[in-house]
Amino acid sequence: MRVPLAYGRHGTTVEVPEGAEVVVPVDAPGFDDEGAAIADALRHPVAGPPLGARLQRARRVAVVFPDLTRPMPNRTVLPPLLAELARAGVSDDRITLLCATGTHRQATAAEMAELVGADIVARYIVVDHDATSDAHVQVGEVDGTPVLLQREYVEADVRIVTGFVEPHFFAGFSGGPKGVCPGLAATETILEAHHPRRIADARATFVTRAGNPVHDFVRAAAALAPPDLSLDVAINRARRVTAVFAGPLPDAHDAACAHVEASAVREVGLPYDLVVSTNGGYPLDRNLYQAVKGMAAAERIVRDGGIVVMAAACEDGVPAGGAFARLLGDAATPAQLAGATGGPELDRWQAQVLGRVLSRAEVHFHSAGLEPGEIEDALLVPAPDLDGAVAAARDRLGPGARVAVIPEGPLTVATVRPSV
Repeated sequence: MRVPLAYGRHGTTVEVPEGAEVVVPVDAPGFDDEGAAIADALRHPVAGPPLGARLQRARRVAVVFPDLTRPMPNRTVLPPLLAELARAGVSDDRITLLCATGTHRQATAAEMAELVGADIVARYIVVDHDATSDAHVQVGEVDGTPVLLQREYVEADVRIVTGFVEPHFFAGFSGGPKGVCPGLAATETILEAHHPRRIADARATFVTRAGNPVHDFVRAAAALAPPDLSLDVAINRARRVTAVFAGPLPDAHDAACAHVEASAVREVGLPYDLVVSTNGGYPLDRNLYQAVKGMAAAERIVRDGGIVVMAAACEDGVPAGGAFARLLGDAATPAQLAGATGGPELDRWQAQVLGRVLSRAEVHFHSAGLEPGEIEDALLVPAPDLDGAVAAARDRLGPGARVAVIPEGPLTVATVRPSV
């Protein structure tokens, strides 16, 4: 049977045997009027006063939004939020929009216009965060590490952080405090948040926040300069808004995470011999670095020694020339990638998770955006023919092989049901 997969901008399909398990999240309907739902959430938050009450005598307002690696519907969320600010008497020139990049690359002018809308770029001050710049101020320390955040955010009278909540492969969930740290943090702060010892902890995984050392750092760092309002949304497969959660942290983010967990976590009976996964399509699968998340999603349900067939378009490549590409080129074995000894290093966290996955299963990688050599440098097996890769894996595993497909990749938290 053919199964549609989230791949690149337009999707693809894969042929799998009849009886293969297709594991997908609950696909809730979007709001008929998304803008009205967002405005209502701002006026009736899950806790605390409405947005308008927070804006009295505010001279500068900072609005934080996710970068180009996230499927956040910024062009849906920002207009009603900005309209509420105008309704409260905040003029355009008193508002700064901050793109929370973490250590990701900055957007081009065309990409920023696509991300938030050309009209918003023309009307407002838009600052694309750069973790390596000197535009950060210290707000305190966590675990002995200085927490350095974007100056425009720290110095604003009112701070609003917007986000899209999805399961995150080592922080538990995205959204909420992640918009502040790592979103607006300096490199040295981000390196501690992603320290190898934190990533190596078994609790640093999808949908786990309690005791998760990555989430613990992120939450504590954000609390040193908390947003006055967090605005999180959940979205469906069509990228329409299905739920909105506004309020202070942690209340709004707690409510959003509980909602997303109920729709994203799907139990299966036993591990599978072969798992076909994706990275959720564009923009989540825009590079190999991001695609590690989809491999980590498959890792949860593949048996030891099994095979993962991964489909990610990677239109931005690895990307080449970055820290992640260098780490891949320097490692000859999965163990070298997964090693948790030593200090933090840029992008090492992604290589560390990739090494862990590869120590569990062989990964065949299908991508129009990568050359075979780039795939091999990552210790993956090139799979130019997606159907052929699945058929070859089945031949190796035998006719009784258990097969699963995760069409939405890390947007689904497939989990083996605990044995009683």
